[in-house]
Amino acid sequence: MSSPESSSSSHLHGRSRHGSVMGQIPGPDIMSPALSTMPTTRRSRALSDARIVALRTESRSDSDIAKKIAIAFRELTYRHTWIIPLWILLASYSLYFLSDPNSLSHRVLKKFVVPSYKIPGTDQYGKGRNDFFFVAYYAIFFTFLREFMMICVFRPIAKSVGIKNEGKIKRFMEQCYAIFYYGISGPLGLWIMHGLPLWWFETTPFYLDYPHYTHDFWFKIYYLGQASFWSQQALVMILQLEKPRKDYQALVLHHIVTIALIWCSYRFHFTWMGLEVFLTMDISDFFFAIAKTSNYLDSEFTGPIFVFFVISWIYLRHWVNLRILWSILTEFRTVGAWELNWVTQQYKCYISQPIVFFLLGTLQLINLYWLYLILRILWRFVQGSAAKDDRSDDEEESEGETDDESSEEETKKSR
Repeated sequence: MSSPESSSSSHLHGRSRHGSVMGQIPGPDIMSPALSTMPTTRRSRALSDARIVALRTESRSDSDIAKKIAIAFRELTYRHTWIIPLWILLASYSLYFLSDPNSLSHRVLKKFVVPSYKIPGTDQYGKGRNDFFFVAYYAIFFTFLREFMMICVFRPIAKSVGIKNEGKIKRFMEQCYAIFYYGISGPLGLWIMHGLPLWWFETTPFYLDYPHYTHDFWFKIYYLGQASFWSQQALVMILQLEKPRKDYQALVLHHIVTIALIWCSYRFHFTWMGLEVFLTMDISDFFFAIAKTSNYLDSEFTGPIFVFFVISWIYLRHWVNLRILWSILTEFRTVGAWELNWVTQQYKCYISQPIVFFLLGTLQLINLYWLYLILRILWRFVQGSAAKDDRSDDEEESEGETDDESSEEETKKSR
């Protein structure tokens, strides 16, 4: 999650920046920090300096050269966090595509690299345990993709548009990646939904055609890709790589509920419902990222974009989701089969109904909490005041200052 703008940043060049409020919108689904945008600690900076010093020393033997190669590689991967996941991907892809299809290595890697359970003679794929390997492998892919885009694409863009503060650069990079990811996942999800009897957010087909045992290639790739994306995000939170915010507990709960919904909907064949829930999150988060990015660029269109974001949030996160919740109460039992049968994998029954309603209802409560914060920001924006983000601790104001900048300031003072 990107760090909010401090309230002191609401004035630039002597004028009030109404758009600065946009940088403080509380949003649950904007990503956790990437490895490349996490705060630089004194220890990590000191270790990097020590490696630079070691590389400058004279090499007197082959072993010294070998040590320098190892140190250089460590420093390179410290600066370019996308290199190690890229190597893992290249090594596994190469071994898979170049190995004998009948070899053990090829059969093992196949579980990770390509979707499993293709049904012969059809365009459909089934489900099974191998899908866990696929999700884990492509969580590595998302780690590479994000780090590469951050360092090699979005950081140069941030500098080219005149963003100089390191903390703001990092937040700008996070939002750009959100636009990039959701700008792909949202349209892809809409395209998949358009090919099903779900357009536009229809609910009756959830139950009329249940259970959905199989899916075509793109549906399965999309669904498992979402699972990989969210698993990678959850790992960042589990490792506590992000500095906790005031809404940290709500954010953790949101991730837990989302992953539970992904697994339960996939395992028990409620994937058509899951597709629509994904879309409500991805599309609203896309406009969320657009609003924040326009604020970092001090765009004159920040206000209208913000208003459009709020409208899209209310429609998708609340109106559509409440319609889905209402359908669980009114159509879940009355439309389609209603029985528990483990043999035929018929799970639309008295057990699953309260579970599905509870998970989606919990997600809706979290969204309502964030809507409350968003509307507070909107009210302050309409009033023309630069509001402090309700999620943020006061000390987060200093996040934009890296150790390098701190050292530079100390050097200037000493002069």
